[in-house]
Amino acid sequence: MLTVLVDYESGNLHSAEKAFQRMAAEVGGGEVLVSARAEDVARADRIVLPGDGAFPACRRALDAVPGLTQALREAVEHRAVPFLGICVGMQMMATWGREYEDVAGLNWIGGEVVAIAPDDPALKVPHMGWNDLVIDHAHPVLDGISTGDHAYFVHSYHFRVDRGSERLAHVEYGAPLTAIVGRDTMIGTQFHPEKSQATGLRLIANFLRWTP
Repeated sequence: MLTVLVDYESGNLHSAEKAFQRMAAEVGGGEVLVSARAEDVARADRIVLPGDGAFPACRRALDAVPGLTQALREAVEHRAVPFLGICVGMQMMATWGREYEDVAGLNWIGGEVVAIAPDDPALKVPHMGWNDLVIDHAHPVLDGISTGDHAYFVHSYHFRVDRGSERLAHVEYGAPLTAIVGRDTMIGTQFHPEKSQATGLRLIANFLRWTP
């Protein structure tokens, strides 16, 4: 089994690589590889798309790597390879990103990424730090994760989904903010599982064992 963490120069992947390697060793999840090569994505048994920064920059950086977006689409859309998007990697699953400008996403989960605008002026943006998950729908990758478990967030924009059934979990920050999305063989987390201690490591382990 091969899990590929997609490297398109959108953030430091060191902590994510270490977390996935650790959990792969614990659960017998096989090899974990960080790669920007479309050929590696094409042969992966699981794909992880991280992302830090602004939606437009990440989307363009992904498309700038020869063959990478096409390999992602072929794997996820046509071969149903299990996929995990993290932070902006999760946001790029949306139909549209509205950060600074309108940029098309991968359109795997219907919806748009818009600015966080909490009703309470005391709540600062970006939404940064620990927050309690509220589980909306059960999912195998959330096995052992419950409402009230903590996850670590750093973001100024959030994913407003079209279908409530595809929002698997949210957090409260002046209003509900999407924390986890998913459908079919795709799942995405707004928070960083590699920085979310026990909750994040449990999610990573579940993803590595997931056989949809």
